[in-house]
Amino acid sequence: MTTPVPVCVEAVLESQIQEVRVEGDGQDIQEVYAPQLSMSENLAKLANKIDFYKDECEEKGKPTSEGEKESEEEKATTFQPSLWPWDSVRNKLKASLTEMSVLLDVLNIAKRKNYMVLDQVSQPAPDPKTALQLASKKQALTTSASILMNSAERLKKSQAEGTSKHNDFHIELLKLRQNWRLKKVGNTILGDLSYKTAGSRFWQGGTFEVLKTTTSTSTETEGSATKGGLEVVIPNDLRGVAYIQVEVKSVPEKMDLTSAIMRLPSELGTVHTGTYWQQKLQAAQNVLFCKEIFSQLAREAVQTNSSVPHLVVGNQIITNVFPGIQLSIILCHSTGKDKNKRPPPAPPKLDHNHVLEHSLHQLLRELHYKNIHYPPPHPVTAMIGVSKKRRMAGPLSMSRQDLLEMADNESLLEQVIKQTKHHVLRQKTMGVLDRYAVTLSDPQLANHWNCVNSSLESSCRVLITSQGYDLRIWHSFMVHIYVDKIKVITREGRVLILSYEEKELEDFILWQISQHQISVSQNLSRLMGWHMLNTTGALGVSDLESSATASALVMASPNHNKALAIKSGPSTGTKVFIQSCPKENKSRIVTKDEKWSFVGCEFQEVDMNKFEGRNFPSKLETLMAVLTRTAT
Repeated sequence: MTTPVPVCVEAVLESQIQEVRVEGDGQDIQEVYAPQLSMSENLAKLANKIDFYKDECEEKGKPTSEGEKESEEEKATTFQPSLWPWDSVRNKLKASLTEMSVLLDVLNIAKRKNYMVLDQVSQPAPDPKTALQLASKKQALTTSASILMNSAERLKKSQAEGTSKHNDFHIELLKLRQNWRLKKVGNTILGDLSYKTAGSRFWQGGTFEVLKTTTSTSTETEGSATKGGLEVVIPNDLRGVAYIQVEVKSVPEKMDLTSAIMRLPSELGTVHTGTYWQQKLQAAQNVLFCKEIFSQLAREAVQTNSSVPHLVVGNQIITNVFPGIQLSIILCHSTGKDKNKRPPPAPPKLDHNHVLEHSLHQLLRELHYKNIHYPPPHPVTAMIGVSKKRRMAGPLSMSRQDLLEMADNESLLEQVIKQTKHHVLRQKTMGVLDRYAVTLSDPQLANHWNCVNSSLESSCRVLITSQGYDLRIWHSFMVHIYVDKIKVITREGRVLILSYEEKELEDFILWQISQHQISVSQNLSRLMGWHMLNTTGALGVSDLESSATASALVMASPNHNKALAIKSGPSTGTKVFIQSCPKENKSRIVTKDEKWSFVGCEFQEVDMNKFEGRNFPSKLETLMAVLTRTAT
């Protein structure tokens, strides 16, 4: 038996050829050898050849000979998979444990010096580029020096100018940002004058530019204001002064009944270039707001299907409110380009209507609010924009008419027309009541207007009194004024609906005055002991009245020897008749009751103007007192 012989296998200590140089005519050949690797470099080289991600079980499972291949094929035919469900998990955990063990060994070898020492592999240093480094450092120093010099020049300039805090650009810019929307586009500062964030959908924009004043401005002098440290550039179509004028006038007489001017400036003209930027922006925003109102009204005037068509001519909208009464909405915009021409004077105003003045911009504000504020959905998955009243239409079993009224949305022009109608009707009613209150002295009219009114409804209480008898004897009725009708409620609770015609209201007032005179006569008869024989509110005899009906009252003296008949009509006035029975007539009466003594006697009219007294009740009281005394 032969003994084994130990054999030592070592790497060849020959250096590898790195480069072969050929010099001369090819006869001189020189080889350049690479330096020998150290032990650490050799270990690192061998470690790079190891694939740590390769599974050892794959190498172990490979057959090495033909016999092993046949045995593997036989085993494969008889192999049965494991029935344990966690077999694959166990195999993966075992492989992970092996990898962690190897990693721990590697870390121990690298950390503890008694196993192995790792030396850094030396690499050739790059060639230094001194010129490039010097150029980059020089450029950086130049840039920083220019920044410092510019800052120093700006500080010197600001100190030399001696600008005050009021005219400082940044202070003015801070004030501008507090009231207006600004944004920076490149090196330009732009602002916005429009109402788009408030819900406006007007097509015209309101962009303005903010610039810094190049020359220092002096402080405020007499008659001129400071421009500040900045100035604004307004677009050409928003320069100047604009306002909206609403005129309600009678077409036949061309008379202005009312005029409401919205945001009317103190003087109509241009905004001077030296004006403060805040005044410029406010004037430009006012022009934009007026243009939006007129554009909205003009669009609705064209689109609305009305029985009386609306007329839009240039910058004027004309529509008929009542027969013979016209509503004109005019957009007045003065850019001041024609300096030689003086602006036309404003039309004379007879009455300044604060309701129309307020409603012109208030209605547009409400429209802006509705554009961005929708009622919240209920439930949250429902459609946005459905109001609570519409959601409750099903549970409340609303009719089709209610749903149609709910779906109808009044336009801005329709609301303005309704408010104008109410204002015209209220002016007419007020004129009629004031005219009768001034002209009538017997009886007297006192008008008490309700201070809590709306733009479409107002009410008034009218008291009819007689001087000296107003503590216990008075008459009243209520007047409710709507858009195109008047509702009056009498003292007895009767409700009458009147149209917009003044004649109907005048006839009603005269009828109430006649009723008041009869009521005063009845109260006097009770106070003085007279007996009322008959009273009627609709007298069917005598002359016909032009409007309504006359009332009458017949009363007898306490001794039944005198009788008075009082007739009061709206157009004929109040008349008093007296009836006295002679002694011959009393002797012919068979009955002993004195109330029949007046049968067959004639009435004679009494001239009440010859009696002394301030009004009709005082004269009637004198007459009744005289008749009572003569009877005794």
